[in-house]
Amino acid sequence: MAHDGQDASTDAVLGGLTDLTRAALAPVADVLEEATAAVKRRIGNGPLDAQQDAAHGLSWLATYGRALQQMQGWADRLEEQGRLGEAEQLVLQIAFGEYLAQIQGGIPMSQGEIVRLEALGADPSPLDADPVRRLIAEGNSDAARLRLAALLAERGGDCAASGLDDEMEMIRDQFRRFAAEKVEPFAHDWHLKDELIPMALIEELSEMGVFGLTIPEEYGGLGLPKTAMAVVSEELSRGYIGVGSLGTRSEIAAELILGGGTEAQKAHWLPKIASGAVLPTAVFTEPNTGSDLGALRTRAVPDGEGWRITGNKTWITHAARAGLMTLLARTDPETDDYRGLSMFLAEKTPGTDAEPFPDAGLTGGEIGVLGYRGMKEYELAFDGFRVSGDGLLGGAPGTGFKQLMQTFESARIQTAARAVGVAQAALDVALSYAQERRQFGRPLIAFPRVAGKLAMMAAEIMVARQLTYHSAREKDAGHRCDLEAGMAKLLAARVAWAAADNGLQIHGGNGFALEYRISRLLCDARILNIFEGAAEIQAQVIARRLLG
Repeated sequence: MAHDGQDASTDAVLGGLTDLTRAALAPVADVLEEATAAVKRRIGNGPLDAQQDAAHGLSWLATYGRALQQMQGWADRLEEQGRLGEAEQLVLQIAFGEYLAQIQGGIPMSQGEIVRLEALGADPSPLDADPVRRLIAEGNSDAARLRLAALLAERGGDCAASGLDDEMEMIRDQFRRFAAEKVEPFAHDWHLKDELIPMALIEELSEMGVFGLTIPEEYGGLGLPKTAMAVVSEELSRGYIGVGSLGTRSEIAAELILGGGTEAQKAHWLPKIASGAVLPTAVFTEPNTGSDLGALRTRAVPDGEGWRITGNKTWITHAARAGLMTLLARTDPETDDYRGLSMFLAEKTPGTDAEPFPDAGLTGGEIGVLGYRGMKEYELAFDGFRVSGDGLLGGAPGTGFKQLMQTFESARIQTAARAVGVAQAALDVALSYAQERRQFGRPLIAFPRVAGKLAMMAAEIMVARQLTYHSAREKDAGHRCDLEAGMAKLLAARVAWAAADNGLQIHGGNGFALEYRISRLLCDARILNIFEGAAEIQAQVIARRLLG
């Protein structure tokens, strides 16, 4: 693949690369330490929201620092194994070169919000260190991007090693093959027709253990680590985000029951969830609360040995087909914050197309959406809906919010993995189009700016992937990882949107046509920056941890 006289075989890899990147980490850590102290002084004893721009900017700076650390760890492990090849080195130096340049010049929190070190009160002088200057000047070079694009063209969109161990790589390969055969050929048609994912496919996923991946074996699950959940979610989402998200509600329900359920609740529900016999749905959000879950007004009142639920919920995914609702409601009417909330395991009858919500006291309506369509979104209205007495999670009222908070780490890790999968899908289709589509007598990939987009997509996807795997490994080690999970979700969602947007740009006008898959990927990518905590919420969570 030639690019305006550029020899694609040019050795674009920097000499002593891993030593250079390793040496660049300390200056970044110094800048982050100073920025953290400066923002902490600025906030003082006041509310964090009064300095939200600075606090959230600090979160992005820390996320970049952690991401570069994980890229270094990935490269070091591959180097020890003798597997740090040309593609991996190019990804490493492009990622370091670009992210260091952004740290120095301005990190995009969104399309119109740039955080600069001066605004954080940090001295940028540590970034004058020779390794940093060289990586900024030479890491993300034209030659490096062109050479990586040539390797992508030769080997495909995932030409660089994932860095997973052999067991996780086997799982990745298994679900990559499944998605390529059973999901990708049909996903766009499901999207265009706004159809539910076929039950036959869900049954196949059940047989593969997708709904019980991390449920302990004693309850019928596979007992695999969260890293496996991330790998499976990524590869299925690469096929279609709807399929990659099928296990999300099962994961949330299982975490709730494992963490807060009684032994009887665990014995009753976990085997059914693991086998796919019961599909759960998460019923938390209300029309006027959004991310402010502590302000929920749906109420649960005692009724004999059970409860009656009254109120409204919205953005409930896969609600019609579900047989179990993990439902957050207020059991103490005297409270107006999180302290009066309780979690319920509310059984319901799975609906049909003709009668989606057949139970008394429960009605629902579909919400039309741009993307993320395979399970459908619903508004639900509860009017005295009955929940049995053993449906109160853990048997103790008033602990629902705490129980829910314990699931956020896993949910955000999985969302980050879904984002990586969508981003990889965008690279796959953009790369294919760039190779096949010809303009002015040449394939699009022969043009440097197209090649550069593809290379940058590949580098950023690897950054997001390694940050996601890192958060999953922290969870598997039993460490608190709300910080790591928030960082992974924050960055991966932005990477997915950038990849889909650049992929559509490569398609030109055709990308705006519904018949092309990239149009779906753009719609699917956009939701990732909103659900499981919007980018602003993630930045707030990270800032609180950083600032103590």
